[in-house]
Amino acid sequence: MPEISIGRLRGGFCVYWRDDSGKRQRYQLKARTRKAAEAEAIDVYRVRSQPIGGVSVENCWTSYRASLRNRPTGKTMGYTGKPVLEHFGHLRPDHITAETCETYRALRTERDKCSVGTVHTELGHLRSALRYAVKVGMITTAPHIWRPAKPMPKERYLSHEEIAALIEAANSPHIRLAITLLLGTAGRVGAILDLEWDRVDFGLGVINLRLPDAATRKGRAVVPMNGMTRAALSVAHDAALTDFVVEYAGDRVKSIRKGFHNACERAGLEDVTIHTLRHSAAVHMVSAGVPMQKVSQYLGHSNTAITERVYARYAPSHMQDAADVLNFTNIKKARG
Repeated sequence: MPEISIGRLRGGFCVYWRDDSGKRQRYQLKARTRKAAEAEAIDVYRVRSQPIGGVSVENCWTSYRASLRNRPTGKTMGYTGKPVLEHFGHLRPDHITAETCETYRALRTERDKCSVGTVHTELGHLRSALRYAVKVGMITTAPHIWRPAKPMPKERYLSHEEIAALIEAANSPHIRLAITLLLGTAGRVGAILDLEWDRVDFGLGVINLRLPDAATRKGRAVVPMNGMTRAALSVAHDAALTDFVVEYAGDRVKSIRKGFHNACERAGLEDVTIHTLRHSAAVHMVSAGVPMQKVSQYLGHSNTAITERVYARYAPSHMQDAADVLNFTNIKKARG
């Protein structure tokens, strides 16, 4: 997006910029305040700067991603945008059909060996971008974006023995600390790597995984320390060189993917991802009989229904009363 400016025109505000040919473009705004004019100016630019052949998918994608600013989805779209724009970028939104989406699925899964889940996410971002384009007036309608069915979540979770082996196999202190916190807080890896010492309260015994500016939509919780996390945090705090809890050589750690993978290999664990640790923590809480409401709060879910849908089947008494009703072998005894 070129640099756009706000000016005065006919007693109100206007927006102006120079197009690709260097010609100055200027449009009157409806806004009556400077702050409102700045917001309106962006929408006017997006509509008025449409290419001659019509708005392309790439135009919609770029505008939507810019609107997300520093939100995590915007960062993720930097990766998903590469294959999506390669396939759809040159098209107008109205060119997209279920067939073009299915062709994309085939290319990604067969040619690029990507998972169905990856394709589901990529096409979801495409759908969001086109819906945003409708919202801001870039296009009038958004096409239906066909997506393959979202795969069922993996059932893999770690036993107590596997968890002990994984922690033992984490040779690097920062990897071991991260794994310990992932298990002890049931937090997402982003929340753990974002965690700073000012949100670790040893006096109250709590760990606040929430960001002050709520920059992520993903739920984050304030959770109590247990013996495992307190001990690990105490050691790390004494050696801390930065404001971030998980650090390496005096710098913030941005990824533990490689170190985690190596620890899994040394522990002899297969089909394990970083997210498996959060899933394992939830399964162990539910299996131990922790009330679903507490588990939901611990996971940072927006409501208990989400937690129940995924984890209720791990509860020791889940649907046992229903099964007892169907115990027809006791019918004769009951009648006798």
